[in-house]
Amino acid sequence: MPDLKGPQQLKGATSNGIPPPTFDLPLPDTPDIITANIQKLTEQTPNPRHKFIFQTLVKHLHQFVNETSLTTDEFMTAIDFLTRTGQNQGMMMLSAVLGVATLVGTLNDHVADGATETSFMGPFFTEDAADVDFGESIASEGKGDYMYVEGRVLTTDGQPIPNAIIDTWETDANGLYDVEYADRSHPDCRGRLRSDDNGRFGYRAVVPITYAITSGDGPVSELLCLLGRHNMRATHLHMAVQAPGFHKLMTALYLEDCDYLRSDCIFGVKTSLVVSLKDIVDDEETRKRGFPRGGSFKLLQYDFVLLTEEQSAAIRARVEEERGIITGMASTK
Repeated sequence: MPDLKGPQQLKGATSNGIPPPTFDLPLPDTPDIITANIQKLTEQTPNPRHKFIFQTLVKHLHQFVNETSLTTDEFMTAIDFLTRTGQNQGMMMLSAVLGVATLVGTLNDHVADGATETSFMGPFFTEDAADVDFGESIASEGKGDYMYVEGRVLTTDGQPIPNAIIDTWETDANGLYDVEYADRSHPDCRGRLRSDDNGRFGYRAVVPITYAITSGDGPVSELLCLLGRHNMRATHLHMAVQAPGFHKLMTALYLEDCDYLRSDCIFGVKTSLVVSLKDIVDDEETRKRGFPRGGSFKLLQYDFVLLTEEQSAAIRARVEEERGIITGMASTK
């Protein structure tokens, strides 16, 4: 039996005021009785959705323990791992490398009618991005190889969406976001711009590069090494697009020539978000685009398609209804 004593033990804890159940439970003398008892107690959960979630959780969690014949040492190792992960604010990262964060996002971020798909936002968005005019740069000089990003913001029927707000952020040539620098004095490799009357946008940036999401000494890093998995993200450019009357889009574009494209450590890449860069080897055109050193640049072209709030709500309602059939319960909304 695991030793549950330790600093986590609460002192002076009081009753939550819930009385014992009105029915008798057999003493938990066998594994089957333990599972049956917790499931019977979970039946008392007032909210139908909560009851369904926790009954399913207990079912699969107990099934996992039984199927793996989990030992006490393994159980305590897992508790220690989760404790250390929580202390290092790594629970979101853990969910990401296990594919859970992306799975939840995919199940809940519903698109249709040709709308742009979502992708994992990540932890590096900030609210202090500078406003950038059409054709201007989000990156200071020397931050990486030149890249120009352009495209349109459209409705699902192809109409331009003017004055859409576009937030964008990326790594520099060192594979770092600006917030990872201890001497950060201003936002860099990030910006906020707006689409013009024809829904068009364009800005100068740098070619982002792949980067590691963990250092070598954290619990999630230990887990990836234990599993024989790399800790690298596929090369990407973050984009958040919003406009009045439209559902906000959080997404990223992934460069197709990245070695980690198909094994992105958080499973964030979707086929529709993979882009190729065009090589523009033309000194005059490079300078015309505003790149001071001239020479050449990479061109990224992509159109973002937004759902209206009504379209998004209708899709969400349809999916929730389908889930009600799957789970055997109606929506509680």
